[in-house]
Amino acid sequence: MEHMLLLFIFFIPILGLSNGTETEQDFTWHLKKIPQIVKERTFSLDSPKFEAKTKLELNSVCGIECQRKLPVPSLSDLKNLLSYETVFENGTRTLTEVNVLGAVLDPAANTTTRRPSRKKRQVYGTDSRFSIYDKRFMTNFPFNTAVKISTGCSGILVSPKHVLTAAHCLHNGKDYVKGSKRLRVGLMKTKSRGNGRKRKGAKRSRREISAAKEDPKAATELRRRSKGDERKQRRSGRKQGTSDGMPSFQWTRVKSTHIPKGWFKGVSGDIALDYDYAVLELKRPHKRKYMELGISPTIKMMPGSMIHFSGFDNDRSGQLVYRFCSISDESNDLFYQYCDAEPGSTGSGIYLRLKEPNKKKWKRKIIAVYSGHQWVDINGEQQDYNVAVRITPLKYAQICFWIHGNDENCTQG
Repeated sequence: MEHMLLLFIFFIPILGLSNGTETEQDFTWHLKKIPQIVKERTFSLDSPKFEAKTKLELNSVCGIECQRKLPVPSLSDLKNLLSYETVFENGTRTLTEVNVLGAVLDPAANTTTRRPSRKKRQVYGTDSRFSIYDKRFMTNFPFNTAVKISTGCSGILVSPKHVLTAAHCLHNGKDYVKGSKRLRVGLMKTKSRGNGRKRKGAKRSRREISAAKEDPKAATELRRRSKGDERKQRRSGRKQGTSDGMPSFQWTRVKSTHIPKGWFKGVSGDIALDYDYAVLELKRPHKRKYMELGISPTIKMMPGSMIHFSGFDNDRSGQLVYRFCSISDESNDLFYQYCDAEPGSTGSGIYLRLKEPNKKKWKRKIIAVYSGHQWVDINGEQQDYNVAVRITPLKYAQICFWIHGNDENCTQG
């Protein structure tokens, strides 16, 4: 039944509802001219302490009412907010200052669109999430673009060597979190190479070498037990600690991380959800399909105002979890929605599927980063939403610059 529902979600024609009548609408990716992010100079900074605790739920952040009151940032503000820190795998850190060219400063940028909403929690009523067990889905696009971050978050592949995730998965606004010093990214695989068997001529473990030196008989017994364990695993048809339909992970080291300066406390006064995004550069290319970036459209330009994302929710350990829902509110920089989600899914790439210009082909693109379950201030009261950071033209320009190292490939999006 779950397989049929997923097929229904992914392959039915997109229809709009107008006065109860189904009519086909023109939902298209509209290409926009992108501002330029130009690197001006780079400074070396002291190495981070890496002492912060990972916090997957943020409090007292600028919410819907607060967003309405924010002034439109000046060009000088944008240059400061879009400058960025880079941390390398050896612990060194740099600050890169940028210039912004061709930015259109919208005086109505911080208005919000209000839709019927409700005060709930991370899972709203009936849990509408789907655990992806079928390997046909799990190992194919778009689900195989979801990755696991070693700090406990999720992310999404955006190039052969880059992952998009949430900034708070790596940095709490003041310092980098403990686990980000030796950051790794887990790419899904359904079966280990060799199915858990040792290759012929493989090196012996340190334990076996030490035992062989001290007691040859004990070493022989150790090898016999090891072979017996391998036979048991083969008979059971799985590796120890894994189960059918559960992905295992191929872990890859992160070469560098980029975080916008707008995320840091002291720059924007407090942590700003608008800048809760980061890009990780992998040490080696992953050689699998990734998802392209897109400019986030308004609610009206989305089929059914619907968004989709997959991640690794903590309450479903070892499972890839997919969900979709409608957006409740939007501002220029944020989506407020009630997609069922739990910690662990934060940092997931939110995407939708629209038609390519002048083509009949439909294409999925990432339009936002899931920031997680946040408490926001509304009329002086704390209310909770699941919040996502929209990919605006400026954010597209910055993320694209981080991926390509120049702005030549980032003129339209």
